[in-house]
Order: sequence, then structure tokens, then C-alpha cells
Amino acid sequence: MIPGASKAAQTGWLSAHKWLLARRAAQLTFLALFLSGPLMGVWIVKGTLASSLTLGVLPLTDPMMAMQALLAGHMLESTALVGAAIVLAFYVVVGGRVFCSWVCPVNLVSDFALWLRGRLGLKESLTLDRRLRFWLLAGVAVGSAVTGAIVWEFVNPVTMLHRGLVMGSVLGGGAALVAAAAVLLFDLGVAANGWCGHLCPVGAFYGLLGRVAILRVRADGRAACDNCMECFAVCPERQVIAPALRGEDKGIGPVIDAGACTNCGRCIDVCSKQVFRFGTRFHNRVPAATDDVLQGE
Repeated sequence: MIPGASKAAQTGWLSAHKWLLARRAAQLTFLALFLSGPLMGVWIVKGTLASSLTLGVLPLTDPMMAMQALLAGHMLESTALVGAAIVLAFYVVVGGRVFCSWVCPVNLVSDFALWLRGRLGLKESLTLDRRLRFWLLAGVAVGSAVTGAIVWEFVNPVTMLHRGLVMGSVLGGGAALVAAAAVLLFDLGVAANGWCGHLCPVGAFYGLLGRVAILRVRADGRAACDNCMECFAVCPERQVIAPALRGEDKGIGPVIDAGACTNCGRCIDVCSKQVFRFGTRFHNRVPAATDDVLQGE
């Protein structure tokens, strides 16, 4: 069965796709804000996701890029540091990997690859350790410190794709095509969600922020779960669901508190039992009945 089919039959197609549609609208809106200047001469946002200026007053800087620059020994202007601080504060509130699912243009490619794998019936060809992305992140940090260069930005698919789309030059367009094709082929031929879920150091960096983020997906209705596994089928980081969903007998609360969670909302979309919802990390207590059981042991 297609994930979300039961939910769509009960409450309508829109209800089973509302967060997916909201994400696509957000991704396209962010891209449109950057493109409004080059295409129409209306400069709402100047720059790229690495560093930008909104409406001529609001600086935003990718904190991972700023980290590399500082490790490389570069002096950053105060506006760049302020921009990095603003972005850090934002993602500490909403969840670090919200960048991955709501902003990053590569997510469009990886989601398409995941959808295509399902349509083609492709099986996993290689099992990758999700910790690889943290090793790559550590390598990026060491590489920047040793070489004195912002090493990851030379090969970062996010930067290549976004810059190519925004700048629109022949060279930039070619780099964007190469980046998109590489992610697509890797996710199709090697592992489902292989790039974003296993290798991308940008996702690893924002995942570290996500560990302390306030906004969370919660499984407050997990008592109604019928083990249909549809949430696991659509989750790009399915390993984060199990503790909150099946943790009652272990004294684990309903908050999905893993930094890897992208807050994409797909589990909320497809669940016909209304197990999941967006909430905060607070009040992460097990149900009262479970508390009684635990106290009696």
C-alpha cells in the first residue's frame, strides 16, 4: 500500500500531504527570493545560502561555512558573524535539520530519487553507516584548519546546486547539473537517501544543532499505533522514530529528540491514527499508566 493512502481515504488527499506541500512551497519560495534579483531586478535577497543579505539589512551566514573560515584562520567581518549567530539561534529553536528538509535544494533531488526507487522497485545495494557524515564533518574541520581554506565549499553539492540556479551562468549551470546528477545517481544506485541521510556533513552539522532544538515531532498518540509501518516507510531518518513510538515500557517519553530528525512532517501526514504531531521538547514524560508500572517494578 502507498504510505498515506489510509489517511487520504479517511480525511482527504490534502490532509495526507499537507506538510509535504508546505515543504515544497517553502523550498520554492526560498529559491524564488534569491532568483527575484537576477531574473526581475527585484533584489529581495542577495547572495547564496552560504552568505546573503536580505532587504539590504538582514545578514545571514551558513554557520558551517563560518566555522570552516574561522578554523582556516580567516578573519570574518562582523556582519558575517552576526549572520551566523542569527542562523544558529533560528535552528536551535526550530531544529537544525529543518534546513535539510525545508530549505536545502538538494532535498528536492534526494526526495525525487527516493520516490523513483519506490516506483522502480529498487533494492538496497549497499548498507552505509549513518555515522559516516560525522566523520566527514570532522574531516572538513581538520581539512580547513590544515589547509587554511574553506575546503568543503569547493565540492559542496548544496553550494554548487544553489549557486548554479541563482547565478545562471554556463559554468554555474554545469556545476549545478553535475551536483544534482551525482546525488540522484548515488541515491538510486547505492543507497536510499544515501547522500542526505548517510554522507552529507552539512546535515551532520545541523544535526548537532538539532539535538538541543525546541521544536520537535512528538508521538503523543502512540497508544493508538497499529504498527502499519507507514511512518517508517516515509521517514528519511527512520531510526529516530522507534524510541519515541515504542518506548512506553522503557520509560521513554514521546518526544523524537534525535538530532537527525528533519522535522519534515511526513510521519504526521501519513499516520491515519494521529500518533504524531509537532510540539516542543518539554513535558517529555511517559503516560501515567506507564509511570505506575515502572514504580511498581
